[in-house]
Amino acid sequence: MIFRRWSPRSKLFAVLAIAAGAGSFTLVRGYAAELEALRPSAGDPTSVVVATEPLERGTVLVEEMVRLERVPGAYAPPGALGSIDDAVGKTLLAGLAEGEAVTRTRIGGAGGPVASQVTSGLRAFVVTAGIPAGVLRPGDLVDVIATFGGPRPYTDTVGSGLEVLSIVEEGGGTFEAGDAGGPSLVLLVTPDVAERLAHAAAFGEISVSVAPLEVAAV
Repeated sequence: MIFRRWSPRSKLFAVLAIAAGAGSFTLVRGYAAELEALRPSAGDPTSVVVATEPLERGTVLVEEMVRLERVPGAYAPPGALGSIDDAVGKTLLAGLAEGEAVTRTRIGGAGGPVASQVTSGLRAFVVTAGIPAGVLRPGDLVDVIATFGGPRPYTDTVGSGLEVLSIVEEGGGTFEAGDAGGPSLVLLVTPDVAERLAHAAAFGEISVSVAPLEVAAV
């Protein structure tokens, strides 16, 4: 058997390779130890349902809109859903950004897309007041004004700063301001405002004006 003597250069490369390997092993082992040390504070990984795309309030979730993502338990939002089945079919009470967790406070309870968004103490009331299609969108605020006829005609604001919950456009036609038709607005109102709106719809002519977003509903 013939043994070849290593040149000084080869010996240097061998020493450097061994040193690099030992250094890499030490770094990986230290990183693993650091992760293990952080585990008690970060918690074990858990599955969280997140949005796969930006979603608007009122969206009824389908399977393609959500996915499961593994995150440390400490970083899972309170009330986060852990199963896609828990999310599918539910209605969003607030918009979600892509990758944002779906929590129980962001989805409605039992009922259809409208009923599931009506919080305790409020009602959903539908008005049609000649607003052209495309002028409003859910989340906008409106004032509802009624004009009553008779010997002494008068106009009264029956609801101010009312939130548009959804918009129902029938027929897909175009509407001019002042037309009796137009999209129907589903408004979030208190029970007393609902009564005033019903009275106005029965005995007067309703008009709707767009309110600034900072106006509080009354």
